[in-house]
Amino acid sequence: MAQPATAQQTPADLIVTNARVYTVDDSRPLVEAFAVRNGRIVFTGSAREAASLKGANTKVVDAGGRTIIPGMVDGHAHFNNLAKKLRSVDLVGTRSYDEVIARVVERAKTTPKGQWIIGRGWDQNAWGSTAFPTHDALTAALPDHPVLLERIDGHAQLANMAAMKVAGLTAATKEPSGGKIVRDAKGVPTGVLVDNAEGIVSSKVPTPSIQEWRAMHKDAVKLMHRWGLVGMHDAGASREMIELYEDMAKQKELDLRLYIMISDNAAALTHYFGMGPRSALYDGQVWVRAVKLYADGAMGSRGAALLEPYSDDANNTGLLLSAPAHIQEVAEAGLKAGFQINTHAIGDRGNRVVLDAYEKALDKTPMANHRFRVEHAQILHQDDIPRFAQLGVIPSMQASHQTSDMYWIGKRLGPTRLYGAYAWQSLLQTGVVIPNGSDFPVEEVNPLISFHASIARQDARDWPMGGWFPAERMSREDALRSMTLWPAYAGFQEQEMGSITPGKYADFVILDQDIMKVPAEMVLRTSVLATYLGGRLVYAK
Repeated sequence: MAQPATAQQTPADLIVTNARVYTVDDSRPLVEAFAVRNGRIVFTGSAREAASLKGANTKVVDAGGRTIIPGMVDGHAHFNNLAKKLRSVDLVGTRSYDEVIARVVERAKTTPKGQWIIGRGWDQNAWGSTAFPTHDALTAALPDHPVLLERIDGHAQLANMAAMKVAGLTAATKEPSGGKIVRDAKGVPTGVLVDNAEGIVSSKVPTPSIQEWRAMHKDAVKLMHRWGLVGMHDAGASREMIELYEDMAKQKELDLRLYIMISDNAAALTHYFGMGPRSALYDGQVWVRAVKLYADGAMGSRGAALLEPYSDDANNTGLLLSAPAHIQEVAEAGLKAGFQINTHAIGDRGNRVVLDAYEKALDKTPMANHRFRVEHAQILHQDDIPRFAQLGVIPSMQASHQTSDMYWIGKRLGPTRLYGAYAWQSLLQTGVVIPNGSDFPVEEVNPLISFHASIARQDARDWPMGGWFPAERMSREDALRSMTLWPAYAGFQEQEMGSITPGKYADFVILDQDIMKVPAEMVLRTSVLATYLGGRLVYAK
């Protein structure tokens, strides 16, 4: 790309040289140097040319031949939940219910009696049995604390008896629409609450103060920077949290490109639709122009809505968390107000319901470049795969879900439906883009886990040999786009970020390995050496 003459006449603030820079810019995909001024890229090209922009106050970074990529963006994650998880009991990786209880008991030693203990990350599929636990053992071990433990996917919770008593949860409690209270043979709650039933107990948990939230979110941002993330798409935020994020950005405490999806709340939607879409607020830190809806639940808790029953639960086809008419209604309102609509859908029925609702809304209010999204799009009927491109809908997917779920997903779906599971290449071949992500804290924050899953469809132990349904792998080029330029496109940000291109924000990451060339099994051994946001160093190893 030819650089403007004026750009070459004014000294740069920062020059990065002696690097292997994957720009994700098709006009100049690989360069050895670039220059930054006022937080934006002003030049990409050779080291000799970049040196001509050096002035008396220019900082020069010699990358030592290291690899540089654009700053990575998580296309679907949960900012607030990550902040909470950092202060909760970490249950990720537990191999038994006993281990879960042991970790909670350890926390109870430093928690006064009567105070809540919150945890997240248990997964009964990793315990040798896919049956949900019951509260009995948890209650016996912790009779003096109300305890609420969230499943790894966030779509089920386990409460002990003390927590159920606080919430008034008994055999007489009715299930809310789109939720399930798991009960024993006598109709007594076992402590497990699925999807819309979670609020029965969680609504009773004391909420942190705004000052506590602020500190927790700062910790979450530091963790993102450590893994090379400069931004994220926050998949569902309340008005209270959005106002906190905006205040943090005003005070220069956010240090993140935050694309916000407003949670499905009538009052909040009325408020923000009245304001209209807002982009690149506070020096490109906050975007408020999207809405998050829910169609169904998750596979792990058998709440994802399927067209046919679960193979391991013949009387269950999952849950619809929202009426199809509601999705259509909000989609129509979003089109009129200029807001993107992004709907969680995991099962094949959930995805079809969303696509049908979007299609009806678009028939009523046709609009080019609406960029509506389906969040997850994990299990698709073959007939629905081409509909994304036909409708202009973006499948926002998280590659690490495939490598987490592949051990047990066949039991849920049987062999035939697996051909529409995590079907990245099938979707790409129709002409869509796939913004990648982690859904953190459901998965780990490290975006290279999803990069590795995208190109290998293998876990960290390189299993299975050759990859799980390997025809659906992404190329490395597409995997890199899925973590940089495609999330930018999915957030109407492609003119501002997503590639190392003159005019865009100078967001970039220095890696200790070339992830575009090393064997796939080496990708997860890659370390982030430095993360830059707007030309500022925000993390250094």
